[in-house]
Parts: sequence; C-alpha cells; structure tokens
Amino acid sequence: MLKSLSLAFALFAASSSAFAPTQSNNAAITSLRMSDDAVELVEPTITIEEPASTLSAQSQALPFMSRPMALDGSLAGDVGFDPLGFAKNSDDLMKYREAEVKHARLAMLAAAGWPLSEVFDKKIAAAMNLDPLLDGSDRVPSLLNGGLGKVSPAYWVACIGVAAMIDIFGQLRMKNEKGNDYIPGDFGLRLGYPADVDKQQWMQLAEIKNGRLAMIAVFGFAIQEFVSKQGVVDETPLFFFPIVQTLHQYANSGYIN
Repeated sequence: MLKSLSLAFALFAASSSAFAPTQSNNAAITSLRMSDDAVELVEPTITIEEPASTLSAQSQALPFMSRPMALDGSLAGDVGFDPLGFAKNSDDLMKYREAEVKHARLAMLAAAGWPLSEVFDKKIAAAMNLDPLLDGSDRVPSLLNGGLGKVSPAYWVACIGVAAMIDIFGQLRMKNEKGNDYIPGDFGLRLGYPADVDKQQWMQLAEIKNGRLAMIAVFGFAIQEFVSKQGVVDETPLFFFPIVQTLHQYANSGYIN
C-alpha cells in the first residue's frame, strides 16, 4: 500500500513539473521584459513644409486678366501689366524695361522742365536779346500747341545725338552683362547709390514709380494746355510764385473778391 502511494506521488510530481516553466525560460522572459523596458519608444514626427509663395494667376494691375508669364515679379514695380502681350519672354521683357526706364527718366526731366521753362523762358530770352519760345498764352512749344519751328535745328541735332549715344551705350552694356544679372537702365553710375541690397531695390522701385507718374504728367500738361489755351504755370501759380503774388493774381482775375 505504501509503495503504491509513493509511486503515485512520484508520477504526480513528474507530471506537474512538465507543465512548470524552467529556469532558463524564466530567465529569457525576464531578460525580454527588461529589454522591452529599456527601449525608448519614439513616436515618428511628420514635418509638413509650407509651400513656397507663388504669384497669383491673375494680374495684380488688371485682376480680370491673367498674369503674363514673362512677368514673374523679379523686376521693380512689376504688377503684371502687359495687356497687349508685348513681353513674350524674358529677353523681350528686358528690352521693354530698358525702354521704359529711359522714357521714365526723360519724362521726369520734362515734367520739371516744362513748368520751369514757362517761368524763366521770357526772362532768359530778354537777358540774351533772343525771342522767347513761349507763345502769347505762355504755353510751351509742343505738337499740340505748335511753335516747334521756333526751336533751333542745332538743338534737335544735339538732342538726337546725345540720345543715340546713350542708347548705343546701354545696348552694348546690356549685351556684355546679359548673363551677370544686368539691371535695365544701369549705366554704372553709383553716385549716391546705396550699397545695401534692400535699399537698392527701394531706389529702383522709387525711380520706376516716379518715372511712370512723370510720363502721365507730361501727357497731362500737353492735353491741359491744348484744351485750356493757357500755360500750366498760369493755371497753378500757387506752386511757382510767392503767395502774395499769387493772391494778387487771383484777386485781379476775379477768383478772390
């Protein structure tokens, strides 16, 4: 009886040990748990780059029209204004900007010289014993006002010669520096020109804006004098003569009672 009980207990112990984890398994599980705890879980981060700012598909100057492809905003004062599509590529754009800058500078000189000639022409002519170029209404000679025949042919030859020299010099400089970021209208004059890039861009923007305004002003001077039959200075004496003289003139003309 005792032998049978001992044999049964031994079989039970052997069968139970078969289902018990061994020491090596425990050690493996423990090391696995320790390695899992040692690994630092890092959540992946996704970086979303902001899209680069792009030009609008519509023209800034004419929002109801598409922006010309050649006008990419790199030039000062570029607002996408080319309704007739003159600038079909970058080369055409540089040529037209070159012409615009030259006309803008000439218009700025004309916008200042037009009224000044009405103020000083008769005085200078009297001092040099010459006939004044202004007509009887103190208007400047122009295509609409007439009087261009009074100007000496030598003056026209000199103007055309100087303009041709400047144009040829500009064309040669543009061809020589075409691949070196040539700036239209840049003749290499650096007197008073800032060295800072931001200030240079500001100067270029100011020049083209004032030049465009001057071109409109000169056109307005010609139309104004043709319609009113009166000089620009005589219509706006407040900008060119002392205030006392202006008030006296207004009083004599009936503006001030």
